[in-house]
Amino acid sequence: MSETQVTWLTQDAYDRLKGELDELVANRPAIAAKINEAREEGDLRENGGYHAAREEQGQIESRIRQLQELLRTAKVGDVPTESGIAKPGSVLTVRYDGEDETEKFLLATREEGAHGDLEVYSPNSPLGKALLDAKEGETREYELPNGGTMTVTLVKAEPFAG
Repeated sequence: MSETQVTWLTQDAYDRLKGELDELVANRPAIAAKINEAREEGDLRENGGYHAAREEQGQIESRIRQLQELLRTAKVGDVPTESGIAKPGSVLTVRYDGEDETEKFLLATREEGAHGDLEVYSPNSPLGKALLDAKEGETREYELPNGGTMTVTLVKAEPFAG
């Protein structure tokens, strides 16, 4: 097993995900009933309703496990209020080595939700780990999937104002 990954979430995101989990768990009996009804229709090999209900149950159980693990390892906190340091919940502007253009993204988990056109990078991603706690103007290196390395400079870090 890999080490437990802590997921940073705002209180709003935690509450929203907990609500989704509670709703999925509450709907378990309805899915079980749907499977039983379909099972009573006879031959299971040719019973599309049965297989669809089982598929739906599998997806729901998978999402329940995903949410339980996410909430178990969640670190609930507020969006940072200080600028200048890369923290989860910060909007980072970076420049990659050898490029003139900058890139702007939110350092947070995908579970925090989509934020318009703003790309979201996880603090657990190679880029996120490299930039975590970096100060503006600091240059860091991280490993690329192909084994190479990339140098990135933190140009600006500011609190996310959703």
